[in-house]
This record gives sequence, C-alpha cells and structure tokens, in this order.
Amino acid sequence: MRPFSKFLCAATLLLIFLGALVKSTESGLSVPDWPTTYGHFMFAFPLDQMVGGIKYEHTHRLVASIVGLLTLVLCIWLWLSSMNLWLKRWGLWAFLIVVAQGILGGLTVKYFLPVWLSMTHGVLAQTFFLMTIMLAYALSMEHKHRRHLNDAADSQWIRFVLIFTGMVYIQLILGNWMRHTHSGLAIGDFPTMGGTIIPTMDQAMLNRINTWRFENNLEPVTMAQVHIHLLHRIWALFILFQLLYINYLAYQKYLNRPLIMKTLFWLNLAVVAQIMLGISTVLFKKEMMVTTLHVTGGAIVLALSFILLLRSSPCGWNAFVLQLKKK
Repeated sequence: MRPFSKFLCAATLLLIFLGALVKSTESGLSVPDWPTTYGHFMFAFPLDQMVGGIKYEHTHRLVASIVGLLTLVLCIWLWLSSMNLWLKRWGLWAFLIVVAQGILGGLTVKYFLPVWLSMTHGVLAQTFFLMTIMLAYALSMEHKHRRHLNDAADSQWIRFVLIFTGMVYIQLILGNWMRHTHSGLAIGDFPTMGGTIIPTMDQAMLNRINTWRFENNLEPVTMAQVHIHLLHRIWALFILFQLLYINYLAYQKYLNRPLIMKTLFWLNLAVVAQIMLGISTVLFKKEMMVTTLHVTGGAIVLALSFILLLRSSPCGWNAFVLQLKKK
C-alpha cells in the first residue's frame, strides 16, 4: 500500500503538469463534449485523431480518469485494511474530492471556461495533491517510526512553517487567477515593471504596457489585470522573505534534525527554481513549456512545504493543536 500511495502522488503531479499544459496551449475547448470525446467513449477515442490541441486535452482527461481510479482503489484498500478510522475517512474524502474535480473539469468545458470555474478546478487540483501527500505520509515507515518518538519541533517553528505553507497555497490561487484572467503578461518586463523599478500604477504606466503589448501582437490589458499580475509578484517576494526567516530558525535550532534540514534544502532549491521559472515566463513571453513548468513547480513547492510541516509536527491532530497553542 505504501508504494501505491506514493505512485498516486506522482500520478497527481503528472496530472497537474498536463492540466497546466492544456492551459498553456489554450487547448481547454479542443474537445468540445464531455464526458465523451467527439462522441467516443473516452478510452476508445482513436489515437490517430489526437492531433493539435486535442492531444493535450484528451491526454489530460485520460490521466485524470486513471488518477480517479487509483484513488478509488486506495480508498477501498484502506477500508478493507486495519488502518485507523481517520485514515480510512481521509481516503474516502480524497476519492470524493477527485470525483468533484472531474465534474468541475467537465463543467469548465460545458460552460466554455468561465474564470471562476476554471480557477476552482485549478485550486482543487492542488488541494487534492496535498491530500494524496497526506495519505502517503501517514502510510510511510517514517510516520510509523515517528509515532514512537518525541521529536516534534517547537511551536514557534511549526507556526512559521504552517504560515509559509498557507502563503504558498495563496500564491497558487493568485497564479491561477492571473492565468485565467490572461494577466500573465500584464507586466511584460523584469526587473522593471511597466518601464520603472517602482510601478507608478497610473495611466502612463498602462500606456507603456499596452504599447509594448501592441508591438508584440498582444491584446491590450486593463489596470485590473496589471494589479493581479503585480500582486502575484509582490506575494512571491513575501514568500521569499518568510523562507529566509525559516532558514534562519532552522540553522539556529534544527541542525540535529536531518529530516527537517533535508526537506528544507529541497524546498530552498525548489523556490529558487520557481523564481527563475517565473522570471523566465515573463522574459520568454509565456513560452509554453516554461509556463507549464512554472505551474508544476508551484505544486512542488507546495508539496515540499507541506512535507516540512508534516515532518516538524507531532503525529496526531490533537497533539498538533496542543503544540500550536504553546507559547
């Protein structure tokens, strides 16, 4: 069951990558019907007809169906096992969430990709990814071993890691909002913003941005789109500052905790890579693969943040809440 739960996590990350690829190629309506694909049962659609945007959208649907099936298998497996009741219920919730995610995906097609529905679909994907990580961690040998140890970090550390994880989750919501409102190049320069280091947020700035967009054969944007884009950049800076403080705390207190330090190392690496991908997304004018990797990198940063939280916290919800309440 342990390897299976890890495989489900990997399959979910692949699904997020494919979903990002669908958006990056604007292939969301390449298959206009759902749950069928041009009238065919999904798995019976001819492979030789998977061309253009169809190959991205249809592949996304196929992998989504497989992830749903894997989640159902794990859910049943858990309920037939002697695992704790909370873990069985978590598996059931994961299955219900993946079913809801599939329905939302279908509705985005039926209603022609409305922003609020597409955003909900994207955010729920990240939430489901966290649920699969929780399942995998709860089934892991590491978790089994830690239940018999008193190795929880102090409450201050746990609070800061929890806040950091929440900040990353909010950033993914902002990124989702930016993508689905076509605000990804609302500010097309870096490190300047609208031609200046400190954005003036006035009509002159908007005129400079839209002049640049006209020269690059892009539609003009509104000030609201500029605000969305700028908010995403500013929040990324806040996340970086929070991560630097977490590193400071870790090197002060937890050099003797290899699991925490190892996870923090990979988190640092992922955040640096994510920042570089974000900059590249602007400089390369939302090139398909760069943008897709940026979205996937966000999911990886969220996953590593959550794993750091799990490895820092006591094993058990009641113990976790009590630890948070300590001063």
